[in-house]
Amino acid sequence: MKRKPDLLWVLVIVFGLGVVTTGYAQSLWANKTDAPIEVAQQVPPFNR
Repeated sequence: MKRKPDLLWVLVIVFGLGVVTTGYAQSLWANKTDAPIEVAQQVPPFNR
């Protein structure tokens, strides 16, 4: 009979996949040089 995987190992695998996926997505984002850069000017709130 197979033993169920421990919850800790499941969390480690899910966390690892998240780190790998995030790194891959950031590398794709960084390589996208033709994307326009949006500059927003911040307006200070009104003083009462």
